Amino acid sequence: MIRALAFALALAATSVTAQQTVQSGPGAMLRGLDKVNGQTVDVELQTGETQAVFGLDVALGDCRYPVDNPTGDAFAFLTIWEQGKAEQLFDGWMIATSPALNALDHSRYDVWVIRCITPSAD
Repeated sequence: MIRALAFALALAATSVTAQQTVQSGPGAMLRGLDKVNGQTVDVELQTGETQAVFGLDVALGDCRYPVDNPTGDAFAFLTIWEQGKAEQLFDGWMIATSPALNALDHSRYDVWVIRCITPSAD
């Protein structure tokens, strides 16, 4: 319930309005952070793909962006779990411009959306 409310507030806070048209990109650029040693890694995921980011497995369900502004306000549906475990740590929409509104809650790792992959960004 709280995540759903946070997502609704995040959509209202971004420039994506009900009148703006959004489009799904073929993938997303994500950034991972190991909070213990400060190491970061950028990962490019295609829709439907799962990839390891440090000790986590990250699956991308969809990445959407406003048609009028392909480089801004991306939001991606991610499912994240620890490698070798079945329990999901995160399953929902994450917004590039406001990652803290619906963030992964993990003691060591952090993952957030940078942007969607778009035809103009390829």
